[in-house]
Amino acid sequence: MASIQQSFRADKKQKVADAAAGEKSLSSGDKEQDKLLVEQQAQQIADLQEVLYAERKHKILIVLQGMDTSGKDGTVRGVFGKIDPLGVSSVAFKAPSTEEKAHDFLWRIHKQVPSQGEFTIFNRSHYEDVLITRVHDWIDDKECKRRYQHIRDFERMLAETGTVILKFFLHISSAEQKKRLEERIADPNKHWKFDPADLEERKSWDAYQAQYEEVIRETDADHAPWYVVPADSKTHRNLVISSIVLEKLNKLKPEFPPGNPEFSKLKVI
Repeated sequence: MASIQQSFRADKKQKVADAAAGEKSLSSGDKEQDKLLVEQQAQQIADLQEVLYAERKHKILIVLQGMDTSGKDGTVRGVFGKIDPLGVSSVAFKAPSTEEKAHDFLWRIHKQVPSQGEFTIFNRSHYEDVLITRVHDWIDDKECKRRYQHIRDFERMLAETGTVILKFFLHISSAEQKKRLEERIADPNKHWKFDPADLEERKSWDAYQAQYEEVIRETDADHAPWYVVPADSKTHRNLVISSIVLEKLNKLKPEFPPGNPEFSKLKVI
């Protein structure tokens, strides 16, 4: 029987098709029951992270990529929101600053990777530098290939020094994105989420889908796997991601370090 990781692992010949965005293969058919399971798994992830933090052996890097409205923020809240703030950080990469542009494109990324025992979540990531840059022709094919090689080398180095990398492409359909953008425009309480630039980026939908296919093809690896997560359903999206993360953490078999026998001699007065 295939593991959940295997079920959603990207294919080297992955084709991004809207039809797959609505799949709910892990759903019980009861939305409330699925939400409860996500909450339970989120708590299990938080409990395991505490052990990882005490063990100080592994570093966990979660990469979330997807089109606007695909649910990156919702994933952070729903799947990782129960982790003790001391053991997790979420980094939302925006357009590079002047200082960041003065360095290589991975400079700002490397500063944010997790240390031993920590979870770090990249809400967008170094992959922006081969996505939006190619869609808008800000870099040419030669530079893009060079960046892919740098990314592959970077992720291999992280993996070889104890970082567990899990990369999730939140796959939303064009129709669902349209619906979510319209909801943000219609509700004044959601205007803070809306950026008119999102409408311009939507015009390049097909180009982005093609570029995501290339990203997956060029950078999927056993030490840095891509998972394609159907994201039209927010609940099922979180269920898939929490299931994969939990499955991976359990395989690590983290354990609290041995107790200090000297502590038994201490008295609190």
